[in-house]
Amino acid sequence: MKIDTVGRVVGSFLVVTAYFIILHVNLSLGVIMQFVGDAISVPFFIRTKSWDVVIMLTFLLIISSTKLVPSL
Repeated sequence: MKIDTVGRVVGSFLVVTAYFIILHVNLSLGVIMQFVGDAISVPFFIRTKSWDVVIMLTFLLIISSTKLVPSL
């Protein structure tokens, strides 16, 4: 199995787990998990030329990063 395929599987697991963490445990921890899950999934979708998914994940990464940056 290719490393980017492993990243996609782990990333998918992290995103689903992060959703639960965001809702029931801790917002910041869940956002970090979602950010990491999305980020490690992107190389797989680049390799398979799924550009719509790459654009969507990039958009979600930008949204997640705004929650990670402390308010000024």
